[in-house]
Amino acid sequence: MPPTIIRDLSDTSGYWAAIWTMCPMPDVHVICDAPVGCFNLVGTAVPDYTDAVPHIENLTPATMTEQEVGGKGTADKVKWTYDNLAASGVLDGKQVIVVSTAESEMIGSDHSSLVKHLGVGTRFYYSNSLAEDEWAGRDRVLRWLWSEYGEPHAAGIAVKPTAVNIIGPTYGCFNAPSELKELKRLIEGAGGTINLVYPYAATAEQTPQLAAGAVNVVLYREFGMGLANELGKPVLTAPFGMRDTTTFVRELGKLLGTSVQAEAFIAHEKKTTLQAVWDLWRGPQGDWFSTIDVGIVAGLSHTEGLVRFLGDELGMKISFAAARPRRPGDYDNEGIRQHIHKRAPAFLFGSMNERIYLREAGARHTNYLAAAFPGPAVRRAVGTPFVGYRGCVYVVQEIVNRLYDGLLNFLPVDGAYAAQRSPAANPAAVESKGNLPWSNDARLLLDRELEKLPYLPRISASRQLQMLIEGLARQRGASEVTVELVEIGLVQNKQ
Repeated sequence: MPPTIIRDLSDTSGYWAAIWTMCPMPDVHVICDAPVGCFNLVGTAVPDYTDAVPHIENLTPATMTEQEVGGKGTADKVKWTYDNLAASGVLDGKQVIVVSTAESEMIGSDHSSLVKHLGVGTRFYYSNSLAEDEWAGRDRVLRWLWSEYGEPHAAGIAVKPTAVNIIGPTYGCFNAPSELKELKRLIEGAGGTINLVYPYAATAEQTPQLAAGAVNVVLYREFGMGLANELGKPVLTAPFGMRDTTTFVRELGKLLGTSVQAEAFIAHEKKTTLQAVWDLWRGPQGDWFSTIDVGIVAGLSHTEGLVRFLGDELGMKISFAAARPRRPGDYDNEGIRQHIHKRAPAFLFGSMNERIYLREAGARHTNYLAAAFPGPAVRRAVGTPFVGYRGCVYVVQEIVNRLYDGLLNFLPVDGAYAAQRSPAANPAAVESKGNLPWSNDARLLLDRELEKLPYLPRISASRQLQMLIEGLARQRGASEVTVELVEIGLVQNKQ
């Protein structure tokens, strides 16, 4: 049996999960038991290319070297790092957490005992970097933060009747600022008040205040549910699409006792925010949606949310949908790549991996929309949500604009002008004196190629390809279009 090839990893490890979950809290300082290079990767490069955070200031490496790996162990390096930070005042007022890495775990470093001899309150977190992915890792970190900083100090904290916690946004989460902004707007529209946004806009010291929330809303279904369940209050998840958003606002209103305000908000949103979707649906653009096929590769929340909105509500054809973490039956990265190479959809929501597969396949007519990491795709603006009512408007707007772009690519060029510029390099611009006859095999080959294109631009593409191929035939003095000429024309068209 041939070995399984792991292609283009799309998920990171439990170590990255720990860093991205702990470091947004300003009163935390993390010492990672790692070589300097691994610190640079997480602490500088990755969040800079995604969250546009140039440097995570509350993260320091223990500068592991070959000596420590070779048998000395890393305890001395961790203590040396702690002592230097403490002497410089960096750790004043901070909760210090020592986090294991893949490198330290490989040599069996465990600093549970060491941290007791460092400053008061210093803790050790085993990131399980070698065995746990970022989704399970983030979920476990959130539960650990509650057990260490929250639950022991939460006794006696009263529940606030309309207080809502938002659990989940961290560094390294695609579109987190926009999703958070829209989710807060929906909660307040339904009559709720924001208690804590954890951990993205909170501190470790505030962790016990999670107990004051009457309802917990989990932003990403792929992680955060563990903490929400431990808090013991009703749990909702961020909504995608018009129907889910209406259900979310209505249910939140019932839980908070603010149904009248929630229903008024829904009615107002239908007349204002959602007017754009309604106008597009009534216009000529509405006829396009049922002709379009879509591929989706994203986090679990975005994948399932987009399937419901684009497929169930807008009637678009879902070519395939693969979530992270993968569900049973989902394609792995190689399966996604093969599907795209075989037949690329008209629209593809995905990450840089999928964008590369489109380039490999020469799928120039597929519209790519970023919907996940990895890859350089900064998402700091707050006007690009996928969730909620505003998310419906943003996604539909992006789709329609990409359709316009696709049509523009097939606008006919004035033949005489194009021939004047470069008749030799542009066979389609050679003066046409009527269509040439095509052999049956040549026509079948062209039809098969056209079937691979999205439906909407297919007619224009057919005209463009026929002009190109017949121009080649005239250049060669052929009286009929043959399979060989079609093959040459298809190659030229992809260049």
